[in-house]
Amino acid sequence: MAEVAENLPPVEEVFNPNSQEYLEDPIPQCLALARRGRLVWYAPWQAWIMTRRPDILACWKEEPLSSDFYDWEFAPPRPPEDEWSNFERAMIGHSLLADHDHHRLVRRVTAPAFSRNVVDAIQRKIEPDVKRLFDELGEPDTFDYIEKVANHIPFISITRMVGIPEKYWPQIKQVITTFTQTWNPTISEEQRERARQDSNRAIEIIREVIAERRGAPEQDDFLTTLLRIEAENAGFEEWDIVTLILALIGAGSDTTLVAQQWSVYALLKHRDQIPQALSSPEAFSNAFSEISRWGTSSKMGFARYAPRDMEILGQQVRKGQMVLLMPHLKDHDPEYYEKPERFDVQRTFDPDVLFGYGPRYCIGASLAKRQLYLTLSELFRRFPAIELAEEPQRDGSDHNAVVFKRLLLATHCR
Repeated sequence: MAEVAENLPPVEEVFNPNSQEYLEDPIPQCLALARRGRLVWYAPWQAWIMTRRPDILACWKEEPLSSDFYDWEFAPPRPPEDEWSNFERAMIGHSLLADHDHHRLVRRVTAPAFSRNVVDAIQRKIEPDVKRLFDELGEPDTFDYIEKVANHIPFISITRMVGIPEKYWPQIKQVITTFTQTWNPTISEEQRERARQDSNRAIEIIREVIAERRGAPEQDDFLTTLLRIEAENAGFEEWDIVTLILALIGAGSDTTLVAQQWSVYALLKHRDQIPQALSSPEAFSNAFSEISRWGTSSKMGFARYAPRDMEILGQQVRKGQMVLLMPHLKDHDPEYYEKPERFDVQRTFDPDVLFGYGPRYCIGASLAKRQLYLTLSELFRRFPAIELAEEPQRDGSDHNAVVFKRLLLATHCR
């Protein structure tokens, strides 16, 4: 390294995702943090940050660290089984925080639920919802895409995909969107506790839906597929179904809301690439990886926890300390991408790590990308001359990503 550590300013002076400078242009701060080393201590989060792509890929693939939130040094004590709430019953030992063997079982038996044929069928199921939302929008001169579309489509499409009846939508929407805050290290314990309470109520609703469905005819949705898998595979049980649905709706609605904003913004900034990006679901899958790389909207990363005192990349890491895997730090590094400042929806990603890698690759990635493809295709079909009505003001209040306060679009319909 060019400079010895004592001559460098504190890490928190060169990297602060909550700063105005990061909101306006995160790239210099991301690159500055990555240059500090392979594993960097970040005091504001009381966490180590893993910065280099090969190290992160190895960590994902070999899984030396824990994915169990209760292994975090600041997590509440792991409660005994006879005191578990719905939240603990779903999270401990099941899909999201499962031990490696059970997690691999869940991934193996649920793979058919995410096949191309299933995703194609789900697209046909949610197309009427997307069209109805745009019908209700009409042909305004301008509209805020976040308010009118992005705040609704992720939740509607994911709950429809899963198979949650519409009568439950108002209840579950109130409580499920805070799910990802249950393990967020940057918020207060009071906020995390409220999120856990919300998750408990969401789980109650999901279990009601499952109970109803068991005695009903099969339907063409994700829940029916999971119930069939449960009946055919020992070791895969109802709490695995609950956890998968909680993650798909809770985490999926949250992350896809961000993805909706940045996808529209990036494509409108590069209108000449819209036809290629939306030429097919496969083309958009690659285009979305470029949208995310170019936008560098992430503020945090993938959380892991040291299961014991251990040495990682030359650093002594204590049991319970958080290690954040942050591959986006290198999204604009010419070492990894040729002409990283250039937006190119045909850029090659090998490997593509947008949704993780290895055993913990996001199981709902194909569903999320198909939902985005469908919504954006409808947007540009309805409004072929649409453009940004203003440069959107960035909002730093989201704990995971840089988002926009509003995304005002001009339709030029008249």
